[in-house]
Amino acid sequence: MKILVTGGTGFFGCVLKEHLQKAGFDYVNLDRLNDLQDAVAGKMALVDLREAEAVEAVFREFGPFDAVCHVAAELAHEARDKQALWNSNVGGTRNLAEACRRHGIKQLIFTSTNCLWGKPLDRPVVENDPPCPVEVYGRSKLAAEQVLNDYRTSLDVVIFRSPTIIAPGRVGLLGILFDFIAEGRRVPVVGRKNKPYQFIAADDYAGVILLALNHKGSDVFHVGSHHPTSLEESYRYVIQRAESSSKIYHLPEFPTLPVMRLCHLLKISPLGPYQYNMIAEEFVFDTTHAERTLNWHPTKTNGEILYSAYEYYVKHKKELEDTAESLPAHRRASRMGIIRLLKWIS
Repeated sequence: MKILVTGGTGFFGCVLKEHLQKAGFDYVNLDRLNDLQDAVAGKMALVDLREAEAVEAVFREFGPFDAVCHVAAELAHEARDKQALWNSNVGGTRNLAEACRRHGIKQLIFTSTNCLWGKPLDRPVVENDPPCPVEVYGRSKLAAEQVLNDYRTSLDVVIFRSPTIIAPGRVGLLGILFDFIAEGRRVPVVGRKNKPYQFIAADDYAGVILLALNHKGSDVFHVGSHHPTSLEESYRYVIQRAESSSKIYHLPEFPTLPVMRLCHLLKISPLGPYQYNMIAEEFVFDTTHAERTLNWHPTKTNGEILYSAYEYYVKHKKELEDTAESLPAHRRASRMGIIRLLKWIS
């Protein structure tokens, strides 16, 4: 089978390509950023999904494809503006689905997000819970899902809603946390609710996508780690494994959350609406449907997932800093902004 992977140069795209190769699949990488190894192998389509004619040309030149894994997405903190993000995440998805329809592709697997919910439900979220996104990234992903629903009569559409995908090499906002721990700083946690918040290991997510390649029909699946712990418990696990001198301390929800919102509005913080709405709340996906239907089972806990990413970050920090400008968003540390002040007093 030959699989088209959008966003194959990015953090998770690279993990997925590795799993596809190990399983004996061929792939083509469609991305705005070049992957030299894929280019040398003749598997690189350097294309922007917003350009419909260029997307169409990929299907003519590299196809036929047995399936498409749509991993590419523009993130809120890397977008030039909200319209550019919308055009990429929604318009790009439409261009891709239309090309699939024209070329008779059997299946499109789409990576969606937990950012579809910006308010806590205080229970595991199931597939038919109505989404309620609070920021442009979550709204764009919901709109992309709605675009794909229109193509279910032409191809099998499998939608995975995933929490934050983490593995060695994932940095982004985690780089801020990892710097605190590596330097023995005090690590802030908002509130004292100690509610569970879910991640997923990149290997576990790639594994369920491979299982879905044998799935017939359209469906929506929630995925995530088993028995998720609170952010505080997850941080403590990393601190202990790293033998760091960091300590956890608590910030009150008021006035911390209104201050976070103000800092976002002033554009001096990397944390957006999703973070200040959910940082002190529970978010867990109910993964029963994926486990029963696809016979999939996650293998790693939140703490294990975070620590593997922390260990990689510490070992490769200088390299990551030196090459930051050429790296995809998830592979480079987010700018601290006002959080730098919090770090200084910690």
